[in-house]
Amino acid sequence: MAEKKATKAAAEKKVAAPKKEAVKAAAAPKKEAVKKAAAPKAAKKEALIINAENAGFKAGDVYQALATAEKALTVAEIAKKAGISEQEVILGAGWLLKEGKIKDFEGKIVLA
Repeated sequence: MAEKKATKAAAEKKVAAPKKEAVKAAAAPKKEAVKKAAAPKAAKKEALIINAENAGFKAGDVYQALATAEKALTVAEIAKKAGISEQEVILGAGWLLKEGKIKDFEGKIVLA
């Protein structure tokens, strides 16, 4: 019988200990989360790599966006459709202009 009493007492101590810690944790002042300021978009931009291979790929992106739209688009519209930046659209458009594949139409770009 003495063993059962000792076991009960030990169990009560184990159960009681977390309660005291929980009370201490609840009574402690809560730290407020500090919000980090969002980094400016300019800092997140990557440098545009200008070489023949990259310009060719961007030209393909621009051409595909214009071909699927089947109408004249602005630089911003092409960038949105192709999923590239406006700078990359301009790089690709320059390539296509030199090849004679696109032309200017009322301030927009259209396939030639």
